[in-house]
Amino acid sequence: MGKIIAIANQKGGVGKTTTTINLSASLAEKGMKVLTVDMDPQGNATSGLGIDKSKVEHTIYHMIISECDISMCTTPSIVKNLFVLPSDMNLAGAEIELIGIDEKEFIIKKEIEKVKDQYDYILIDCPPSLNTLTVNAMTTADTVLVPIQCEYYALEGLSQLIHTINLVKKRLNPKLNIEGVVFTMYDARTNLSLQVVENVRSNLDQKIYSSIIPRNVRLAEAPSHGLPITMYDSRSVGAEAYRELAQEVMEQDGHIIENKKSNDTKKESEKKKVKKIFSRKGK
Repeated sequence: MGKIIAIANQKGGVGKTTTTINLSASLAEKGMKVLTVDMDPQGNATSGLGIDKSKVEHTIYHMIISECDISMCTTPSIVKNLFVLPSDMNLAGAEIELIGIDEKEFIIKKEIEKVKDQYDYILIDCPPSLNTLTVNAMTTADTVLVPIQCEYYALEGLSQLIHTINLVKKRLNPKLNIEGVVFTMYDARTNLSLQVVENVRSNLDQKIYSSIIPRNVRLAEAPSHGLPITMYDSRSVGAEAYRELAQEVMEQDGHIIENKKSNDTKKESEKKKVKKIFSRKGK
């Protein structure tokens, strides 16, 4: 059965969609079969994975209003092993159309349940608000991953998000937990980024990933080319950061699968460590 992770933070511009795109691609690169669910009406996760929104016949909106089922909406991305449930601006009107619908908080869950066992991971890109779409994502998900930007107001609104997650857990989805917090847009040149990381770690009683996503020009350029960073610039620091995050997520779930490149890198690193040990003994 696939693990479902909602990537959420009601604060905009913190790297939710960037994380959804690149974590999905990195997991797929490591051999995982992944479904990315774009629940943001802007549809940036859709276009960021090489899908032309104007040419998509069925989107998650059509699924929500019962014009099609999930199998008709799902489309392959440009990344091997990675599939997308696309979105577009029509989704913005879904909340109004759901007024009066019974169990409207479980529409996505019912559809995802049909295909859950076909994927290793299902990642849901949530809109930057705590609305019906976000609640749908949380009733569907097993866990919530929270990206936090390394800036002064990093903790602003986070308590409200955690309150919402706990409320959904209490009333709608008892199995829901917080996957963890990941820092994004980290700038090693400034003291502020370091202070934010230390502040959050000392004030937040949640799992915090050791992988930190840096502020990286190549990472910012990739969406305009419709590519995840692992394909746009595979050797960039942004690509490596998301590969490390994917590895952490997999290890947390008990996966030990690594692609050949990761294995080779690990073996080379181990060789260097051994050489250092022996050189010290020689001294």
